[in-house]
Amino acid sequence: MNSQTSTGKMLDNTMAHELDSLFKPRSIAIIGASSKELSIGNVIIKNLVHYNYTGKIYPINLKESEIRNIKAYPTIFDVPDEIDLAHIIIPSKFVPQIIEDCGKKGIKSVIINSAGFSEMGEEGVALQNEFLAKAKEYGVRIFGPNCQGIINADPQFNAYCDFTFTFPKPGSISIVALSGGVGAFIMQSLFDLDIGMRMYASNGNACDISISEVVTYYGEDEGTKAIILYTEGFRNPREFIAAANRVSKQKPILAMKSGRTEEGAKAAASHTGSLAGVDIATELIFEKIGILSFDNEEEMCQAAMAFSTQPIPKGNKVGIITNTGGPAVIATDELISAGLQLPNLSTKAIQKLKETQLPEASIGNPIDVVATGGAIHFRSALDVLMEEEQIDCIYINFVTAPFTDTDEVARNIVAVNKLRRKPMVCNFMTNMSMERYQTTAKILKDGGVPCYSFPTTAAKALGSLYKFHKIQSRDIGKAKTFPDIDKAKVEKIISRNTFKKNDTSGEPSSNGNFLSSADVYEILGAYGIAVANWRMVSTTDEAVKAANEIGFPVVVKAEAKAIVHKSDMGGVVINLKSASEVIAAIDEMKLTFGSSENLQFLVQKFLPGGRELIVGVAAQPELEPLIMFGLGGVFVEILKDVVFKLSPLTELEADEMLSSIKASKLLDGVRGQKGVNKARVIEILLRISQLVNDFPQIQEMDLNPIMAFEDKTIAVDARIKI
Repeated sequence: MNSQTSTGKMLDNTMAHELDSLFKPRSIAIIGASSKELSIGNVIIKNLVHYNYTGKIYPINLKESEIRNIKAYPTIFDVPDEIDLAHIIIPSKFVPQIIEDCGKKGIKSVIINSAGFSEMGEEGVALQNEFLAKAKEYGVRIFGPNCQGIINADPQFNAYCDFTFTFPKPGSISIVALSGGVGAFIMQSLFDLDIGMRMYASNGNACDISISEVVTYYGEDEGTKAIILYTEGFRNPREFIAAANRVSKQKPILAMKSGRTEEGAKAAASHTGSLAGVDIATELIFEKIGILSFDNEEEMCQAAMAFSTQPIPKGNKVGIITNTGGPAVIATDELISAGLQLPNLSTKAIQKLKETQLPEASIGNPIDVVATGGAIHFRSALDVLMEEEQIDCIYINFVTAPFTDTDEVARNIVAVNKLRRKPMVCNFMTNMSMERYQTTAKILKDGGVPCYSFPTTAAKALGSLYKFHKIQSRDIGKAKTFPDIDKAKVEKIISRNTFKKNDTSGEPSSNGNFLSSADVYEILGAYGIAVANWRMVSTTDEAVKAANEIGFPVVVKAEAKAIVHKSDMGGVVINLKSASEVIAAIDEMKLTFGSSENLQFLVQKFLPGGRELIVGVAAQPELEPLIMFGLGGVFVEILKDVVFKLSPLTELEADEMLSSIKASKLLDGVRGQKGVNKARVIEILLRISQLVNDFPQIQEMDLNPIMAFEDKTIAVDARIKI
C-alpha cells in the first residue's frame, strides 16, 4: 500500500509558499523529453502546449534540437534561463545524478514520473534514498516518484504538468490523490459533470512532498473552495491530522478511503483487535478532524458540485419547491435520512403563497407549484423560502414541462441563487436530447445552480452541505483527565513486565504478552476503574477462604500465562454459592490445566443482572490508540455491535459512543428493565482513554464484560497486552 511521508518540515505558510515552484511554475524543464508521439516525455509537452501553459517550456534531450516545435537543450545547464520545475522521465538509475544537477542549476521542485524505486524492492529503495539525500543537500523538493504530476487550471498558469488526458475548465475544487488512476477518474468525473477544477496532484510514492503538505497548500489557496482527497492510508497520520485539522476548519475536505471491506488482523488476540478491521483509524481520523467521508466516489463528486457553488447552510431546516409530486417524496425520505427537517411555513408565508400561486398549487412544505407553474410561481416560492427564518436551505424539483417557458424558470432560479443567501440544489428532470432543454440546463449551470438527474442524488448533495455545517458547529471539547490516579503504581507494574535490552539474566521476556489478572486489576484500580472484589490464590483452601471473605456467590477463573480465552477453555465457572462448589470447580480446572505453568485461580465476586458491555483498546502505529465500546459478553464477536473513536476521548465523544451502537436503547432500559448509569460508563471510557494515552506500551485491552447497573458500573473481566 502506498503511503505518505514527510521531510518533517513544519506545515506552515512558509512551507506552503515553498510549493509555489511546483504548482505555479514560471518555467518547466522536461528531462527525458522525446519526439516519440506516445512517450511520457512527449505527452507532457503536448499537454502543456494544448492547455496553453503561460510559462516557458524547455525540453531536455541529448540528441534532438527541437521537440514539438520547441527548442530542445542537451542538458539543463545549457538552458540560459532559470527553471522553477523539472519533470524527470529517465531510467531510475540515472535519477540521483540528475537530482544533483537540478540542485546545482537552482531548480526548486522536481516531478519524478519515472518508476523503479521503493515500489520495486531493496534496489529501488536504495536509489530512492540516494536521490533524496541529494535533494536534501541542495534544497530540492521531490514530487513522486512513480507519479502523474500536478495540474493548475488557473488561467494565470494553465500548468498541465501531467500525462493524463482530461483538460478541466477552471473552477474551485482541488484534488489530491495517492492513486493516479483514481485521481484521474475523479478528475474525469468532475469534467463530465461540468464542474471546474482548481488544482490536481497525484504524488505516487510520495517520498518527500506528502499529501499533508498538498492539503495545507490547498488550504492556503484562496481559489480553492473545497478539497477532494483520495487515500489508501497514512504512514505519518499525526502529520496529516495536524495539517487537515487546520484546513477543515476553513474549507470542506471531501475524502474517500479505499480498502474498507477487508477483515482485520485475524491473529489479534483481543476482541478489540479483531473487531477493528483494516485501517479503521483512517476513518476515525476523518471523523476526529471534521473531514466529510464518502464510500462512493460518485457521491463525493456530486457533493463537490454543490460545494463549488453554494454557501454552507446555517441549520438543518429545508424548504422544498416542486412541480411534480413523486420526486419530492423520494427527496424527502433522503433529506430526513441526512438529518434535515421540513418545518411548517409561517402564516405570513402561506398567505403570500396563496396570493401568488395557482389555485391548484399545494401550499405548505413542500410547495408544489404544479406542472403548469411558470417562472412567476417558482420565483414567488423561492422568495418566500428566502425570507422564512426557519428555512436554512432549498431543494428544487424542476421537471421541464412542455407547456411552460423553462428558460425563464431557470433564469429566475439563477437570479435567486446569485444572492447566495441560502444554499440550493436542483433535481433537473428533462430530455437532454432536445435542444430547447439543453438551453435551459445551460442557464442553470452557468448560473451556478448544482443540477442533478435524480432526486436522491440531489438530496444527498444537500445533505453533505448540512453535514459540513454540523462539523463546523461541533465542539467536541477537550479530553478530560482525572487527578485521582496513581500513575507511579502503573509505571512500576508495566516496567517489571517489559523486556529490557540489557537484561542478561536469561529470564524469558514478557514483551508483547498479556499481563496477569492481578496486574491488570491493580492497573485498573490505580486509574479509578471499579473492579469486582477479587483474590488471587494458589490452593483450594486459599480459594475457599477468599470466597468466604468476598461473600458468595463467586466466580472462579483459571489463571496461567498460556490461558487467554478462559471461557472457551473451561477456565471460568460462575455463580458458585458454597465452599463445596468452589472446591469442585478448582478440582476440575486442575484436571484441565494441570500442565499449565504457574497455575493459579482468581476468585471474584459474582455480579448477575447487569447489562454486559465491553470497552476495548487497540494501539495504532504512529497514532493514538483506538477506543472501542459496545455490547459485551460471550457474543461480542457475533453481534459486533461496537463503535470506535480515536483517543484521547472527550465527554461528548464518549457520550456519542453510547448513543451510536445499534442497541443503544437497551442502555435506557426496555420492557420493565432498568437502564444503566450512563455517567458511570462514560467515566470508564474517559479513564481508559487517559490510561492508554499515559502508557503507549499498552497494545491491546479488553474490559469484557463490564457489568452496568442502575447505580454502578463494574469491570468483572479484563486483559491487557503490552
